[in-house]
Amino acid sequence: MPVQFAVLLILMMTIVPRSLLAQSAKSEGGVASWKLPNGLEVKDSGPRTYRFVVDYNNANSRGEIFLRQRLVGEYTRGLPGGEVAWKNVTEATAQGETAAYGEPQKREFMEGFRYHNDIGSTFAPDFFKVFPPMAFMERNLVWDTGMIEMFGQNYFAQLKLNEPYHAIRNEDAKIPGAGKFTNRDVVLKWIGQSWRNGQECAVIQYQAFFNPIDLSVTGMKMKGRSDYWGEIWVSLTSKQVEFGTLYESVVADMQLPGQATPQLVNIFRIGTLEPLTGK
Repeated sequence: MPVQFAVLLILMMTIVPRSLLAQSAKSEGGVASWKLPNGLEVKDSGPRTYRFVVDYNNANSRGEIFLRQRLVGEYTRGLPGGEVAWKNVTEATAQGETAAYGEPQKREFMEGFRYHNDIGSTFAPDFFKVFPPMAFMERNLVWDTGMIEMFGQNYFAQLKLNEPYHAIRNEDAKIPGAGKFTNRDVVLKWIGQSWRNGQECAVIQYQAFFNPIDLSVTGMKMKGRSDYWGEIWVSLTSKQVEFGTLYESVVADMQLPGQATPQLVNIFRIGTLEPLTGK
């Protein structure tokens, strides 16, 4: 091997790796220095409508699905006075794991349902007065969208990249006339940045496990636990939610009216929230 070539090879083996390491360190340092915008407020430039789809899979203890339910609704925020509204809410059902969904049935009591965008007020005794007593899946649409917006928009000042933040601990959500849901430990984590709908977004992960549920309404009793988690894409310019996911597993003893003993049920929910307008 010529001396000149050997010297060149040695230089390449020593200099190039160092330069790559320096570049990698610089890149990692840049990521580590990321910060969420301080003082950014949610910017509503007018009404913005989202489509929220939630699939309920009802299974037994062996994971055999005996009933599926799909709720779809349109949620609009940015209305005058800080109000939000629902329309075109439907439910479709299917027996078993593979059967096709039946014709969606409209939930007329939610058509035009309008309220101030404040998740705390949704637990007031008369908030759902126009809802049937057993319309819990429809109530969940309201609570889930409020939760996704709260987790995605309210904690920019507390979140640091890849560091868990305990937002809620051992807090009861009392459901008037029905019981309570306890958030044992809600953990938020800003896990990075991505793009949705042409917007650069912060991606925020949320999770809450081993949350006790204790419900009793119109003869139905349910006692068990909920585990839920998901991700939220939040615009770094407008602080609007650009996409959200929801996963929840509920394992509980449920006793229906007329049943002598409770039965074990497992309800697994999968939801997606995405804008229809203002992309």
